[in-house]
Order: sequence, then C-alpha cells, then structure tokens
Amino acid sequence: MSSSKHTSRLLHLNKAPHFWERRGPTSLVLWPLSWLYGLINRGLDLIYDLGFTSRKPQAVPVIIVGNIRVGGTGKTPIVIALAERLARMGWTPGIISRGYGASSSSKPIHVHSNSNPALVGDEPVLIAKRTQDRFPIWVHSKRVQSIDSLLKAHPAVNVIISDDGLQHRGLARWPAREGGRDIEFVVRDQRGEGNGFLLPAGPLRESATRDRDATLMTTKNAVPSASNDYFLGRRAFTFSSQLGTPYQLIDPSHTQSFEAIADTYLPNKITAVAAIGNPKSFFDDLLQHGIAGKCIGLPDHSTFTAEFFSAIHAECILITEKDAVKCASIGDERIWVVPMSLEIPNALADWLQSILQRPDPNRYTL
Repeated sequence: MSSSKHTSRLLHLNKAPHFWERRGPTSLVLWPLSWLYGLINRGLDLIYDLGFTSRKPQAVPVIIVGNIRVGGTGKTPIVIALAERLARMGWTPGIISRGYGASSSSKPIHVHSNSNPALVGDEPVLIAKRTQDRFPIWVHSKRVQSIDSLLKAHPAVNVIISDDGLQHRGLARWPAREGGRDIEFVVRDQRGEGNGFLLPAGPLRESATRDRDATLMTTKNAVPSASNDYFLGRRAFTFSSQLGTPYQLIDPSHTQSFEAIADTYLPNKITAVAAIGNPKSFFDDLLQHGIAGKCIGLPDHSTFTAEFFSAIHAECILITEKDAVKCASIGDERIWVVPMSLEIPNALADWLQSILQRPDPNRYTL
C-alpha cells in the first residue's frame, strides 16, 4: 500500500458520519432510534430520581468536566488546568477518570506518570505526566469506587475533578445551580451539537438542553451569541489554548521552535499525526504557528507502533502529548511532541471559589 493511500484511509477512519452535522434523509430515517435512545435515558434518570437506586453523596465537592457530544472535545487539558488553578487557590484536588481503553480491573488503580497507558488509559497518564504526579489520580469504570479509594489513600484531598462523567448516574451530586457545592461543566468545541439529534441519528449522548452549571468552550469560534439559542440563559467561559515548544520524543530536553521547524523542513517533509477527539483542532493550531504539511487524523485513543511511523515518508513528524504517552517504546528521532496548555479565565476561577466555599448541604446544625 502506498503512503498516500495509507494516509487517506487513516483520515477517513477518524471522520464521524457526515449526516451527524446536518439534518437530512439519513438522520431523519434514524430519528426513531434516537427517540428510543432518549426514552431509555429518561427512564434510567427517573429510576435514580425516584430513589429506587441508592446513591451516597460524596464527602467532598465534585467537579464534573464532561461533554454531551460523542468523541473528545478537549476535556483533559481543562482538567489539568483546573487542578493546577485550584491548587494555586489553596485547594487540594484529586482526579478520577474512567480511563478510556484501560484494561478492566475489579479495583480502582492509582495512576502515576510511569503507568502503562494500556492498563489505565492514555488520558490519565497524560494528566500525571503534565502535572508531574502532583495530584492523586485514580481510574475505574465506577467513579464512586475511584473516589472512595482516592480519599482513603489521600485524606487531605478536599475537591475531586472527574474527567468525564456527566452520564455516570451512580455519582450523586449537589449541583451548584441548586445551592450545593458540586459543579457540572459541559465542554464544547467548534463542532457544536451537529444536527442536534441524539445517537444514532446525531452525535449527542444527551440533549443540548440538559442542565449544566456552565459551558466551557475550547475554541474562539464558539463564542456565545445572543442569536444562538444554546447560550440563552447559560453561563459560559471561553478558553484560549497555547501550543508550547515542540520537544523530541526520544530526548525531551531537545527542543526546537516552530520557526526553526518551518525553516528547516519543506511542507511536504512534515507530517502531523493526531489520535484525539478532534484532530483538526491540532492541525489548525499548527497552521497558525506556520507549520503546514500532511495531516493524519486517527480515531481517538488509537495506539501506535514503530512500523506505523516508519511508513510515514517525512523528515519531521509532529504528534500531540496525549499520543506521546503511547509512544514511549518508539525510538524514531523524527518524532516531535507538541505540548498544549489552557488558562483558566479569572472569572471562572472566582466563580468556582464562591461555589466550593459554600457549606456542605448534607450537614445540618441543630
């Protein structure tokens, strides 16, 4: 198989169905299934709301960073930014995650920067590496068990950040909109809600009208507009991303600027690879820094082999930090890792502080 055909196939694998973005014949044909999907979700919600399944409130506030659209929208960088900002504000955060792609385990797993992504998931390892193991991170499919294990091992933790979990019904929460201390964030990127339909006719796991305490937007193109019904009456904050200086995968102490890369390599000798929820956002950011070249978008959480990179005819290969954690055994000197960071808006930090300092709604004084 030629390189060009290989690249084209990989790009195709990453693409969500086109009919998810606009309503048309296919989405309308599938709409009855979406209606059924929504009905099942509402039934499950009702079971929990009526108390048929018990849920124990947590001992500390929980911040849920999730999304309603299938696929990544940039949650993990926000989790990292939140943990770092909360620490500077005097809090002691802990982090939980489902660990997408992790091997099933009967017990929660404590994640470190040297943990195996195949066992605990790539995103938890990325968080541990970026934060240099400053925050305890626990992984399990049942988030309540992760919280229990985390707090038992780290009793000083006084706020939990959950990487995803809006649809995890087993986690009892006291939403801030009701006066409690817990907070639910919906992360939204430039793709928005597509055609607005639930799965499988559209990309949504929940209706865009679901309650949330705030929308966190990871693209400038999603700035709230008075003409956009999605934002009417909703609190929203926009994050600005910043790409850091690329470093060599096999030698992180070896760095080179985007200017140096653009000056050293012709565009047809540069290839960018991304296996994240929205690879286009990574490629667009590179383009804004003057880096043009071939782009290979893979399905989120894809794994990599040395053979995969060997088949790429390029002198410089740029990858994301999330993908780099899965490439520790690959010794290709052409691979450069591009770090990315987000800054928490001051207005969001102030609002968070005001919510987290509220009294525990489950403690009553006589």
